[in-house]
Amino acid sequence: MENKQPSILDLLIEAHVGLERQGPGSAETTCKALGFLGDLAQISHAADLGCGSGPQTLELARHVPGSIVGLDMFPDFIDVLNENAGKQGLGGRVKGIVGSMDDLPFDGESLDLIWSEGAIDNIGFEEGIAHWRGFLKKGGYLAVTCPSWLTAEHPEVIERFWSDAGSGLDSVEHNVAALQACGYRFVASFALPEYCWTDEYFAPREAALQGLLKKYPDSETVEAFVAENRHEVKLYSEYKRHYGYVFYIGQKR
Repeated sequence: MENKQPSILDLLIEAHVGLERQGPGSAETTCKALGFLGDLAQISHAADLGCGSGPQTLELARHVPGSIVGLDMFPDFIDVLNENAGKQGLGGRVKGIVGSMDDLPFDGESLDLIWSEGAIDNIGFEEGIAHWRGFLKKGGYLAVTCPSWLTAEHPEVIERFWSDAGSGLDSVEHNVAALQACGYRFVASFALPEYCWTDEYFAPREAALQGLLKKYPDSETVEAFVAENRHEVKLYSEYKRHYGYVFYIGQKR
């Protein structure tokens, strides 16, 4: 009997569920962003949207005394978050739930902090910050990372890659202006350093991709999936000065 070929979505989950991170980031940059939020003791209710398996969710919980809900559309990632929260003794304050970033299950103006690393571009930066603002208390903070242009030169090959992936790149200046126009006080922004891509994400993902090739030999779907992921690495290596993930931090006015 012929083995059933995995779908791209199956491969996306399988390649990432065993990784600590599902995108560029680090504990250090999470903590750096937290450093702009003032008195963390005032944060009673927080949400981490598009949390994946939640390494940053758990990092937040080590610094923020309140409760944190991690939300992601993939149950496999939420299972990992809840398991790790229990193992680290954070299960009483951290809860992972399955849900959509554009249909949040929270009451209006109920959150002190909305966090999101590597996910807001899935629904659009401006759309996300506008929708999420209604769930923040006045004075509450928003902290998100979004892929952005870092130079005035915008290579077409990078523009096309991100567009094909369902995401567009805007400049840091554009996104800061959008944040302010949407009713936030701009607090800070900074680009994630290169190691957040190479060491924290690309290297462990490559090991997972090699595992997929061994598990599904002679699968054209797997070979194409692996090739596309490796193409992303090659593009970043060649064009990294032009773009990257940028942390944007704002406070609801």
